[in-house]
Amino acid sequence: MMPENFDVQIVDGVATLTFDRPEKLNAFTLPMFDDLVELLSRLDADDDVRAVVVTGRGRAFCAGRDISGGSSTFDKTAGPNPATLAGYRELGGRVTLRIFDMNKPVIGAINGPAIGFGATVTLAMDVRLAADTAQFAFVFTRRGITPEGASSWFLPRLVGMGHAQDWMCSGRTVEAAEAREGGLVQSLHPAGDVLARAEALAREIADHAAPISVALTRRLLWEMQGAAHPAQASRLESALIFARGRSADAAEGIDAAREKRAPRFPMRLSDSVLDGVPVTGPDLLRMRLSPPSFR
Repeated sequence: MMPENFDVQIVDGVATLTFDRPEKLNAFTLPMFDDLVELLSRLDADDDVRAVVVTGRGRAFCAGRDISGGSSTFDKTAGPNPATLAGYRELGGRVTLRIFDMNKPVIGAINGPAIGFGATVTLAMDVRLAADTAQFAFVFTRRGITPEGASSWFLPRLVGMGHAQDWMCSGRTVEAAEAREGGLVQSLHPAGDVLARAEALAREIADHAAPISVALTRRLLWEMQGAAHPAQASRLESALIFARGRSADAAEGIDAAREKRAPRFPMRLSDSVLDGVPVTGPDLLRMRLSPPSFR
């Protein structure tokens, strides 16, 4: 059953997940955060889904948190445990960390304004394509709060500390051209074309790349952002290519290239193991990420 305010369409391995509350510029209510996490988990577990595209219905991508409840919107003291922070996890972080742990690549088709959570939710995605009329705004300081969605980790890695400090401390609106120049988005397109461009990119992955290899590659790229030395990357790459080089997927990839045809990779994420360890997002490389010596 599809949660309210979302739509998911799956066509030939590409899932298009749409924020579907256009009359409110796709602003998120409290239940929508958990619903989105659940939807992402379902898509990640579906072997028929090879890539996920996220977009918004109507003229906005997402206007962030629904603030129609007034001045208490961000006040958590009315919750079941008002005296302590224990157990509290802000809502945006639940979503972005779920995206980060995906085995499937997630592509943002940012069709319009992306404000607050609407901006930070895109940061954990693997690629962001935007309409040339899109706008981004990390408005937290202007609302009297601080950034969420693990954006203090993601944004500087994507655009550098200078842009991150400017955009987050000021909370100002960042037009599409500036976002492209700063490295936040990969490319700009007419608003009517951005979803089709994102789906075409997802199709390239779904049609031509081995699911397990994609899962390993996206995790490797993210994890190596924190590596202290390139030799650590070399060690991981050596272990992974050794394991994958013996796989049925590798044999099929070579056969398909030699026969000049589309590959038919036989291995599925749901029943695959790497050196005896199930291939799952958060645990994918954990066994190899912290060796005491890597040279």
